[in-house]
Amino acid sequence: MTRDVAIATMRLGRRPAVVAAGGEADLDALVVADAADLLELRADLFAAPSPDVVRAALGRLRTTGKPVLLTARAANEGGRAMAHDLRAELYRAGLPLADAIDLEIASAALAAELVPRARSAGRSVILSAHDFTTTPAASALRTLVARARSLGADLPKLATHVATLDDLHTLLEVTLAARAEGIVTLGMGPLGPLSRLVLPAAGSLLTYGAAGTGTAPGQLPVGELAALVTRLFPS
Repeated sequence: MTRDVAIATMRLGRRPAVVAAGGEADLDALVVADAADLLELRADLFAAPSPDVVRAALGRLRTTGKPVLLTARAANEGGRAMAHDLRAELYRAGLPLADAIDLEIASAALAAELVPRARSAGRSVILSAHDFTTTPAASALRTLVARARSLGADLPKLATHVATLDDLHTLLEVTLAARAEGIVTLGMGPLGPLSRLVLPAAGSLLTYGAAGTGTAPGQLPVGELAALVTRLFPS
């Protein structure tokens, strides 16, 4: 039996939940992403991110009534460069307006601060790892999942570069092994679009689409992704 996982009032697992992802240039598209189940605000994708700017953007997204995820991605895992202290400040400022936060497994010091804050505020925590060049061996990915859980993640999340069917098979293997406890897996690159449907079929609880310009290689437009999920995964 799969462990009960929720973000805000949304229980995950009945079918894959579709996340519309975007940054500053995509705010208008996020607000009208009616097909999405959740919205992800990438605070690192702002020209001049600040606590006030992020709070205002989260406030706009909250008007949709959808659960909101807050991410300020580290530069070495695909985000825009910013000082560690500013990243921490953005998370602290945005936490009261977000339903979940996503930060890197590798950002252990930041996780040590933010996971207890999120717990106290009743927010969910996604701890993630991103590899834009390859798909590591399944054993290495399982180690990352275990590390995320030890740091207090509600959901470990793995995103890797998927160029071959062997890469996709590796992510499938890890997803199937971890699905009982809750897992999110994504492929980026040539087979990224296919992975956004195949991995949910194996148990990935979330799948991400682009609200506007996109936040990672391999994202389908969120409306297209949501239509496929609706067709392929009955309620």
